[in-house]
Amino acid sequence: MRLILHSRQIVTAGEPQVARAGSRKPARLSPQCPARRLLAALSVAALAGSLAGCVGGTPSVSAPGSAAPKVAEPGSAPSQPAGSADAGQTGPGTPGPQAAGPLADTSGAASNDSAAAAATETVRQTVTDALGRLAAGTPKPATAQVSDALTGAGIAPGVLEVSQSRTPTGLEADAIEAAVLQGRDCVIGQVRDGAVAVTVLPVLASGKCFVGT
Repeated sequence: MRLILHSRQIVTAGEPQVARAGSRKPARLSPQCPARRLLAALSVAALAGSLAGCVGGTPSVSAPGSAAPKVAEPGSAPSQPAGSADAGQTGPGTPGPQAAGPLADTSGAASNDSAAAAATETVRQTVTDALGRLAAGTPKPATAQVSDALTGAGIAPGVLEVSQSRTPTGLEADAIEAAVLQGRDCVIGQVRDGAVAVTVLPVLASGKCFVGT
């Protein structure tokens, strides 16, 4: 009896063969297939890494159960930490804007200054008129004559000072002066050869208008 072998092949040890469907001869696997697959896998991994670098930089791995970090959108304002207060806002324990206190009332001081100025002007006019009448009749009056003229015009003797009409050597003074103390002012009048001049000066530290006794 004669045997014809069509579907059996002798397989050599170390050379695996795979039979194709419908073919009578087994196909031999190329030793280069595993190398090609490895090269393709490395190419895919490199491509995925480059794409990840273009999108968001180095990807971070979050621990299990931790919240993923949020990425701020372009144009959005940074979030403010909880508990921080904005400028102008007050919270518990933060002192708010304090209201300005009442302004000092200066109307009383202004009215007092106005009254003092008016009183000084009144005394100045009184001295001018009294000395003018005296100088018209007596161009070089004596000390007593000046005192009488001013007290007769209503000036109190306690606020009146009159200089001496003669020097210690007995000579006649070139001019005679009288001063009236009015508040913080001194109204000073002078008679020189029938001419009258009146001015207002501040009181001295001694509280008088003339230096000396």
